[in-house]
Amino acid sequence: MTILFAQPYDISADGFYFESFEDYQTKAANAVNHYGEPVEEFELQFIDGEDIDCALAKAFGVNQANLKQFFEAVDELEDFEKTKLILAVGEGGYQLETFLSDPDSIDVEIHHLPCMRELAEQFVEEGLFGEIPESLQFYIDHDAIARDLAVDYSETVIAGETLIYRCT
Repeated sequence: MTILFAQPYDISADGFYFESFEDYQTKAANAVNHYGEPVEEFELQFIDGEDIDCALAKAFGVNQANLKQFFEAVDELEDFEKTKLILAVGEGGYQLETFLSDPDSIDVEIHHLPCMRELAEQFVEEGLFGEIPESLQFYIDHDAIARDLAVDYSETVIAGETLIYRCT
């Protein structure tokens, strides 16, 4: 369950908690300030829910204009799709509308590894640098490869998990 709070910009009005777009619409339509005037603008704050949904709210920059899309994304997207959106929009600089209209057009390479060195080791093991004779394998500088990979790859933490990613 995802809970958000609508904080009115009008300081003479009280905010409210909500759990869905429909709940928000109902409560926002009935919101009035202490003088009985309707409240129209709210700052929306993520209060409680899954860690991945908190990161999704941040990537969305959740506001009144995209609140419906946010709740649809929370309900419809799988965790791996949410992660891709968070990386593409929140970290990679892609536009939210571009991602939502055609998510397959955005290429995000994600590695579930704790550090860049392990990505370097994985690439060496997979033969990305060609066949390396066994007698030379102990001389490979994985830290240097990791530093080189950091030019194209970035490291971040989403929902408590460290990820190495690249947006192309």
